[in-house]
Amino acid sequence: MAGVADIRRRVLMISGAIDTVDHDVSVCVNLPEPGVWQVIKSETNLTDRTWVAMQAATDEDSVFVNDADTLVMSRQFSKSFITPDQRRLTFYGGEVRPGEAVVKMYSLETTGRKPTYAYSRYSPIATDGPETMAKTLEQLVAEGMPQRPVIEVIVPVTVIG
Repeated sequence: MAGVADIRRRVLMISGAIDTVDHDVSVCVNLPEPGVWQVIKSETNLTDRTWVAMQAATDEDSVFVNDADTLVMSRQFSKSFITPDQRRLTFYGGEVRPGEAVVKMYSLETTGRKPTYAYSRYSPIATDGPETMAKTLEQLVAEGMPQRPVIEVIVPVTVIG
């Protein structure tokens, strides 16, 4: 994974790939300064499973911005949910098949220069029927995805602007 931070526009772009199905990915980003950053994140699904939801959970020094002026969206997912404490963001209502890329956009407010957030993905079990999958997804959005073992990644950031 790698990132670019445009200081003038307060935009952070991160790209990379995920090739694990049994781990969450913890991402630490080295920002040029704390504050509110619009994040545009792209990653490729290098696993053999289809993702039907993606969750990001922040560290104690960061929150997702949740106001009328902030875009929270993904090309692959039609819905998003931010918890009332603004520490967890879930994208759902779509899918990312093996080999496809996903693009997400949201804003992150951080008091430090090295925010860390963990990404989880949900792939339904092949034997789950549509009703079971829908119920499981509804529960995961409301309660959060259970934490799995974590792979930690430090993302180098090139500063422009």
